[in-house]
Amino acid sequence: MTWQSPIAPGLSWYQDSVPERPTYEPLDGSITVDVAIIGGGFTGLQAAYNLAQRGVSTVLIEASRFGDGASGRNGGQLGSGQRAWPDELEPELGYERSRALFDMAENAKRYLLDFCDTHGIDMDYLPGQMNVAHKPGHADDYRRIADLLASRYDYPHVSFMDRAETSERLGSTRYHCGVRDAGTGHIHPLKLLIGLARVAAQAGARICEMTPAKGLTQAGGKTLIETPRGTITADRVLLATNAYIGTLEQETASHVMPIRSFIGATVPLDRFPEILPGSEAVADSRFVVRYFRKSRDGRLLFGGREAYTADSPRDMSKHIRRQIAEIYPALKNIEITHAWGGSVGITLPRKPFVREVMPGVTSIAGYSGHGVMLSNYSGKMYADLIAGNASELDLFKEMKIPPFPGGARFRSPLLFLALTWYALRDRF
Repeated sequence: MTWQSPIAPGLSWYQDSVPERPTYEPLDGSITVDVAIIGGGFTGLQAAYNLAQRGVSTVLIEASRFGDGASGRNGGQLGSGQRAWPDELEPELGYERSRALFDMAENAKRYLLDFCDTHGIDMDYLPGQMNVAHKPGHADDYRRIADLLASRYDYPHVSFMDRAETSERLGSTRYHCGVRDAGTGHIHPLKLLIGLARVAAQAGARICEMTPAKGLTQAGGKTLIETPRGTITADRVLLATNAYIGTLEQETASHVMPIRSFIGATVPLDRFPEILPGSEAVADSRFVVRYFRKSRDGRLLFGGREAYTADSPRDMSKHIRRQIAEIYPALKNIEITHAWGGSVGITLPRKPFVREVMPGVTSIAGYSGHGVMLSNYSGKMYADLIAGNASELDLFKEMKIPPFPGGARFRSPLLFLALTWYALRDRF
């Protein structure tokens, strides 16, 4: 029977393209552990694997099934660096911190690729990613980015594309210029997630699906997590819920806002070989980013409609089709076989939120659409921290992440107004 996620709308092509996912038993009874993890996405599962491998007793609970959240339903693009380019981060943080953050992201990329190679996880990796300008006038900025990365960050893999090259590589005349990153790529995120859960369980972590955290309290230097069928008592806790924190912990909820993002998958583009002939992934320069790529079997996977509420449209494919046709008019009648969505966690400055929100309780969230690499590596960095080793996680901890204004009552409406304004600016 096809599984329909209770927390995310639509049936994803990712889910339809893999065998039936393994299931993991819910937690039944009370347990005492060194570390408890709430949230079974990339961050939580990587932390569970790395902790268990070190002999740390670990339990992970997930409210739904592994892969129902953003980790199993996202656009699959790795990217390079942080969400913001170094030319944005340097004026704010200085060269040394900006460089350290870039190097961290490169470490994250290598870690993920090596992890999958070591554990035999085929995540459908395809090389290449492009960032393209939807408005004229960005050519100098894009040239500067490519030069800066090569000269100051020892990253020679990004090259500038003029309009002609951009059109040829995309198979579309919609964009004005761009940069091509030959040092990164894109993946099938659910295949990675399934493999990661398997590896974490084999390492000795106890991982439990369909086990929501109902409450979080502290007593006697321990943290107690209430679940429907038992209490977890832990010395340390990692909150790895990202967009799904709900009312469990207010500090995270005030800094990480869930927004809905939607993706559609077409039939394989066998009749349109001119579209993305190199099979690179693409993200454009809109504030409300449009991101798309080809799957290994030649489908166009297109994401681009964000909703700044918890609601989902009745017909996701209608909105996705309109955006596809703007870029690829020849695909205006292409069959969309799957359309799905889910919640992505963002912060106000679009940088990750990492903070000790209670004694012994660390929250890691808010990757803001740049989390495939960083979330996996953040889980590993958290385990390094718990094991007493030096951890690059401090680079995220030092980030100044303000809360969303308006408090619990007004922050969602205010976010909707602000981001709708930016979305309107994308059009002009």
